Amino acid sequence: MQAHPERAANGLPLALAAYTIWGFLPLYYHLLRGIAPLELVGWRVIFTLPICLAIIVFRKQGAQLRMALTTPRILIALAASALLIGGNWLIYVIAITSDRVLAASLGYYINPLVSVLLGTFLLGERLSRTQWLAVGIAGAGIALLIGGALDMLGIALSLALCFGGYGLIRKLAPIGAVPGLTVEATILLLPAVAIVAWSGQGPAGSALAISTSTSALIALSGVLTAVPLLLFAVAVRRMNLSTIGFLQFLTPTLAFLIGHFVFGEPLSPTRLACFVLIWIAITLFVRDILAKRKETAPNPRGT
Repeated sequence: MQAHPERAANGLPLALAAYTIWGFLPLYYHLLRGIAPLELVGWRVIFTLPICLAIIVFRKQGAQLRMALTTPRILIALAASALLIGGNWLIYVIAITSDRVLAASLGYYINPLVSVLLGTFLLGERLSRTQWLAVGIAGAGIALLIGGALDMLGIALSLALCFGGYGLIRKLAPIGAVPGLTVEATILLLPAVAIVAWSGQGPAGSALAISTSTSALIALSGVLTAVPLLLFAVAVRRMNLSTIGFLQFLTPTLAFLIGHFVFGEPLSPTRLACFVLIWIAITLFVRDILAKRKETAPNPRGT
């Protein structure tokens, strides 16, 4: 299931935008570290659904949404993807709010290789020699990190497998980005409401009662959830899963840099070497995508 080079290049900016937003999320969640991760994920779901519904109305995609809700095959697929992305959110928030940024970042370094394997062995996607060279270079960089972070593999592998599986399902599910995310948020809504209701009964009360600024930040989680996921869902329909997964190296690199320059986590020689290898790999991979687009672009002179 090969993506056309021109379509892949058109999906490239969307994928990069999604991964950039995700890369800066540690800054956002650091501001909310006093809130229980489970409640924060619950509010994240609740505030995502209205945004999705508003986009559905604006783009007149009600028919697609009804089709997704009434087609068992699509509904089952989206139920599975909803569970995977919900689990991914919870593990990620727990890691960030408990000062395990490195473990979360390591998970998103492993995920691209998971996506490459899924795309190659399950979807029949083919990589060029240059792209396989990039995968090998990136793998060497990740091996450096894993060697010094074996105690973090539980969180890292959970994140990588959840998001890798989510990308695979959204690649195969015959539904648009916005209707698909709307169904996922709808499936997660009841558990989310139950979570925030239960959290509100605790000694600390609801997180929305902390302050106006905290409430505004929590409400912003809907935007920060919906926008990158929609960008990702559109991009994954246009690009090979192995390609879009590989580009995800941008997210943990940004998170690592934020951890070092903002939160004071040490940037050891091992991490620096990993960065250098991965960015060499990203450069090779992206240049190969753009070169293939140029090869297939029509000649304006017709010669």
